[in-house]
Amino acid sequence: MLRLSAALLALVAFPATAQPLTHAEIGQVDQLVAKTLSETGVPSAEIAIVRDGKLVLDKAYGKANEKLPASPALPYQIASNSKQFTAMALLLLEDEGKLSLDERVSKYIPGITQGDRITIRQLLSHTSGLQDFWPQDYSFVDMERSTTPQQILDKWAKKPLDFEPGTRWQYSNTGYVVAGLIAEKVSGQPLLTYLHRKIFDPLGMTSVRDQDDTNTPAFPAGYKRNALGPVRVAQQPGRGWLYAAGELSMTAADLAKWDIARMDRTLIPASDWVEQETPVLRTDGRTNGYGLGVYNHYARDRHIIDHGGEAVGFLTQNTVYPETKDAIIVFTNADFSGATDTLTAGIEKIVLNSPESALDNEGDRLADAQALYAALVAGNPDRSKLTPDLDYYFNPTTLGDYSSSLAPLGQPKIEMKRAPRLRGGFVNRNYTLHYAGGKDLTLVTYAEPGAAGRWEQFMIMPE
Repeated sequence: MLRLSAALLALVAFPATAQPLTHAEIGQVDQLVAKTLSETGVPSAEIAIVRDGKLVLDKAYGKANEKLPASPALPYQIASNSKQFTAMALLLLEDEGKLSLDERVSKYIPGITQGDRITIRQLLSHTSGLQDFWPQDYSFVDMERSTTPQQILDKWAKKPLDFEPGTRWQYSNTGYVVAGLIAEKVSGQPLLTYLHRKIFDPLGMTSVRDQDDTNTPAFPAGYKRNALGPVRVAQQPGRGWLYAAGELSMTAADLAKWDIARMDRTLIPASDWVEQETPVLRTDGRTNGYGLGVYNHYARDRHIIDHGGEAVGFLTQNTVYPETKDAIIVFTNADFSGATDTLTAGIEKIVLNSPESALDNEGDRLADAQALYAALVAGNPDRSKLTPDLDYYFNPTTLGDYSSSLAPLGQPKIEMKRAPRLRGGFVNRNYTLHYAGGKDLTLVTYAEPGAAGRWEQFMIMPE
């Protein structure tokens, strides 16, 4: 563990920014990353944190490849996090008067199935009906050979549609390949060249390059794992497969520059930022929150603009909190674990302000909850610890149901879901009950304020 910890704490400071994170917060982030990499086997992580619109942490942990330690100066393959840049290129071309997102695809790219009915907006919002050429979480046999965008279109974009345009949502890398070709045709230059001119160079994103060019020993290697077998270097696919759907490599700090521009509504016209983030409606009036290359949703009591990315041997997560001008960027060079989600959620708890004001003197009351649970299962709760309402609720029938249904499960481990909050004059605490064998239940409680406040509710239900 000492050798592992030393390997995980490779750090290059970002000199141009102040350091508003406390030493304690940095230490907690270090511990979280070390623990996550150790438990999952993920070789490395690159982390960037933006707080109040400023980059406050830029750090790398572990090994980039078998001979290269991780460094925040190394670009990682960001995979589908590239889609927001492709989508923004189309928005900028619309600003230039060279196209409209509501024009039909057939105007620019011939031969695509029902291209006279599919709009550019539907390509960017995954509502086109074009079949995804890469739904797998591994590289299939065709990917051993190089390809071109046109070859991808010839094989996948000329098949029958999976659904009528606009009627459903289905993730489609194929749609973004079509969108990239439209951008190149209209702009008269390669997509990456256009993005450098319009976005990367103005923002000082100097690390950005085509991910195909980073498959050398000078860059992070992607790793895979078969079930619980050894962690192995993944064989990278032939050139050309990710293109406009996921072709970019960059550092976490450079992606943070893009996130800050999003928060501040700079570089790009504000209307384009808004249009990209606005969830696209299907023909039935519903949406899953996906806009044009980004998700717009609420999670863990926060408003979030985000996207993930998966390439062969790489997983990334870019999460922006627009109201508070915060962002968390997590890159890993492994495609076999949930480390990016674990790290994002964990860092969020460490460095971001609570979405609700903390309640003074209101702890988790885990021991009290454990004791009341055991007493209910035994059929003899201490009713002096219950309010009159809860005393009424636990009548002989209710108590019998709790005892008979929960006793066979054994004593659970109780974990608090989130910080306590007020409702109706009581303190609400929600817990997850973890049982041996993998079964989980939810416990929703209300109690009078204070460490010894009586329980007003103690209801257990399926998770």
